[in-house]
Amino acid sequence: MSSLQSIRLKNAGELPEHYPFSIPIVRDMGEIHFPSPVTFFVGENGSGKSTLLEGIAAAVNATCAGSEIIDTDPTLEHARQLAAQLRLSKKGSGMRGFYFRAEDFFGFTKRVARDQEDLSEMEEQFSTELTGYGRQLATGMARGQRTALESSYGQDPDAKSHGESFLEFFKQRMVPGGLYLMDEPETPLSPLRILTLISMMKEMVEQNCQFIIATHSPILMAFPNARILNFDSIPVSEIPYDDVEHVSLTRSFLNNPEAYLRRL
Repeated sequence: MSSLQSIRLKNAGELPEHYPFSIPIVRDMGEIHFPSPVTFFVGENGSGKSTLLEGIAAAVNATCAGSEIIDTDPTLEHARQLAAQLRLSKKGSGMRGFYFRAEDFFGFTKRVARDQEDLSEMEEQFSTELTGYGRQLATGMARGQRTALESSYGQDPDAKSHGESFLEFFKQRMVPGGLYLMDEPETPLSPLRILTLISMMKEMVEQNCQFIIATHSPILMAFPNARILNFDSIPVSEIPYDDVEHVSLTRSFLNNPEAYLRRL
């Protein structure tokens, strides 16, 4: 199994002043360990959990589940700067898996649909312009690539709901021994679909996969034996599930929604 065991800053006392190093949670993060196959980053928006996750993704050169690769995506320039300052302790050599941002996935499905359309047009063009064995070879190549995409993502990826597309992507792309870095994967998912994602994660953990996930979802955080790291404290510290603000607030609201709504 290839896994990430811990991260820390190489030169904590000599960091640049600009973003992302200006974020308190980055500047004072200490060493963060990942003893569990599943780790959640939790905290308010702006706490730095997504920024650190991006930095880890760049540091391990993760495949990006979007329309750009991590080395060239302009929105990840700050992540590459942070990655250069991170020291990683890893078990194993290569790192399989991917880095997932919900907003990137919309670009991914559009790219798959566009590739399918392009391959269909290529097949039609080859049929018209070529003859003999050359036509057979060229049209077979285009048809084979299009069929492979359709087999993985359906004939029209945009026709599925975002939740269905997300789960289908995870199903097709997760492999044993992979490291999966996910930023708010619950975004397009209903509570029932989140439970489906948890089931998929449990199956992949049994196949030596590791997950590091930034999330606001109390359902997802309930994954058995997961480690929850609180980014609302400096430095980052582990927090019990019942003490996570999102969990306690959601539970309190559901027990008495009228009490909260009267104050709004």
